[in-house]
Amino acid sequence: MNRYVSRAVLFSIAALSAAALAPPANAASSAYPLTITNCGQPVTFEKAPEKTVSIGQGMTEILYSLGLAGKIVGTAVWVGPVLPAYEEVNKSIKRLADNDPSFESVAGQEPDLVAAEFEWHVGTQGSVGRREQFAELGIKTYVSPADCVAKVNTDGGDGVRKELFTMDLIYQEISELAQIFDIQDRGDALIATLKKREADAVASLGGSSKDLPVAFWFSSKEVQGDAFIAGKNSAPAYILMTLGAKNVVSTEVEWPLVGWETIAQANPSVIVIATMDRRRYAADDPKVKIDFLEKDPVTSQLDAVKNKHFVEMDAQSMNPTIRTIDGLEILAAGIKSFGLAK
Repeated sequence: MNRYVSRAVLFSIAALSAAALAPPANAASSAYPLTITNCGQPVTFEKAPEKTVSIGQGMTEILYSLGLAGKIVGTAVWVGPVLPAYEEVNKSIKRLADNDPSFESVAGQEPDLVAAEFEWHVGTQGSVGRREQFAELGIKTYVSPADCVAKVNTDGGDGVRKELFTMDLIYQEISELAQIFDIQDRGDALIATLKKREADAVASLGGSSKDLPVAFWFSSKEVQGDAFIAGKNSAPAYILMTLGAKNVVSTEVEWPLVGWETIAQANPSVIVIATMDRRRYAADDPKVKIDFLEKDPVTSQLDAVKNKHFVEMDAQSMNPTIRTIDGLEILAAGIKSFGLAK
């Protein structure tokens, strides 16, 4: 990744930290009992939660950004390093598991709230537990709206998204969590900062990236096999739509497996490559991805590869999280650095 793109990452982190520390704007206080309709289920809070277990790095980072680290008694499901602004506080909070924690380990923390990023962890067929299981113990549950609104999560995978993801779902999540914890001022400040960053990133290109074909490559089970490429309604698709660029994939599956021959037909001008600490699949390592792209007889002929138009992006920025804005900034900076902004 070039230096220009790296500076964009540092700026976004600084801006996010500033939002969490912004002065109060005298927002209305929560009135308890407070009922939130979450993923189709009403959840009533008699008071602000005191002990929360957060399942999913994206959810955890939103709670940190809202200044709620002191209310978290355990975290789980991590893809990579926490946002640098929260490195120290994150060290002090118990990590129940890097991946899926057991129901017993979560319940054992005696939380009054379990907040999950993905419905496959806490939902109808939750790998950690069903919402009813937690309710039987008097534990409230909250699932990110970004993973259940206009989305079907019944296949045990990344699911099918019926409508384009937008940041409005993340702003809804921030607002609802702020209401639950009675910190609306912090929620409003965080949302305002994220919206400004998005507007600034769009303005930096001035509409010059219109219809630029781009592929987001998350990983592959086999290096030379089909690739997990961002679907047409995913968070990366929102980034592309916002910047005026074009996705090379048209399926509603969140992360479909796509053959490189199919991708070659679209001939992307830019390939966004996910970076992560995880090494579950052969192509999780970005160096492995680039090496394949440059040596494979099909992929080596793509415009993006011949021109080395690779943008490395943290995997969390490809998920529906506050880091989606990081991803938007990083791609905008990459397009400019490649000379593709006219």
